[in-house]
Amino acid sequence: MAGTDRGDLTRTAILALLGTVGPLSRTELARELDLSPATVTQLTRELMGYGMLEELDLKPSRGGRPAQRLGLVGSAGRALGVKVTADHLVLVDVRLDGEVLGAWECAFDPSSPEALDRLADAVEAVVSGSGRGLTARTSASADHGQAPPLLGIGVGVPGSVEDQAVGTVNAPTLGWQAMPVGERLRRRLKLPVLVENDVNALAAAERLYGRGRTHRDFLVLTIGRGVGAAIVADGRVYRGARGGAGEFGHVPVDPAGPVCGCGARGCLEAYVGAAGLLAARAASGKPDEQVFAEAGAVLGRAAAGLINVVDPEVVVVLGEGTADWPLWQVGFDPAVRAQLYPGRRDISIEVESWDDTSWAQGAAALVLATPFDAAGAAGEQGRLVRARLIGTTP
Repeated sequence: MAGTDRGDLTRTAILALLGTVGPLSRTELARELDLSPATVTQLTRELMGYGMLEELDLKPSRGGRPAQRLGLVGSAGRALGVKVTADHLVLVDVRLDGEVLGAWECAFDPSSPEALDRLADAVEAVVSGSGRGLTARTSASADHGQAPPLLGIGVGVPGSVEDQAVGTVNAPTLGWQAMPVGERLRRRLKLPVLVENDVNALAAAERLYGRGRTHRDFLVLTIGRGVGAAIVADGRVYRGARGGAGEFGHVPVDPAGPVCGCGARGCLEAYVGAAGLLAARAASGKPDEQVFAEAGAVLGRAAAGLINVVDPEVVVVLGEGTADWPLWQVGFDPAVRAQLYPGRRDISIEVESWDDTSWAQGAAALVLATPFDAAGAAGEQGRLVRARLIGTTP
């Protein structure tokens, strides 16, 4: 695609706005981006010519002529997302509009000296269409050759990542210390690679396809093997000084409590994470309903503290633990409402249905959200993704 750097940035801004708020008319694009109508008409014509935008339905007007709305074409690009766990990988191939083209999994040993090579092997099997060594979770696209252009690879890990564009990982649950995940994958795959904490990656997906379309300030809480949080403020995921924000599972509950996997005593995760729940069942002999209700109350009090500090518009609860949410809810709902600051007790707390591939979809969203990332968190890798999207890189 020809054009100046300024033109490329403006095209990206148009794609960004449509990607985050949904279809808009040319007049609305011009107003939101402070561009002239002539500029918007020219650039949207180019983007339609390159198959990135399409005209949708007419938007009713108040007395004037209905306006034609424009929307993203999902086939303009795709990304691969990988969720790394302590015993397996989940991979998904996702279009720009969020449609999943295929999903796979395979066993994985993060302690192996060849762990990063095995990770790269799994990604290459999807990129090449061979599927070698992978088990398909869904039916993949029949014609790999006609798939949308691949923009990059997103990797979600249960740990901290100081810079997603660099991708150096510290993840105690994987046994990884300063693991150069991004560097090794980029060298091997010759593609843009973004690496991020898995809960932050889920927040990126919510920003792109979920609650973030209508809310700029929200919390994502995850429950399952671990406990995590992602804070989205003014439309941006808050990462902290070293990429470690959101370690909600390590909020202290009781200094004399059980030992947590991090080595400290009495962390929230030691009470409500999967291992903590199993230990509570074994030690107390109580029925599951009571164990979950008590854990829900602990989680609710901790969540109230976080809500009081952050003041989000909405809270989204995700993770494999939501399969038992009716059991959690008995203790969670009264505890969280009782501890919320007056005026915040009516906050919406929404629990979404869950599938294990959701983690990997979040990782793919790291790449797919890059053109819409005003904060520039993706750095040089984000520039490479945007170049692929607007056609300046083969």
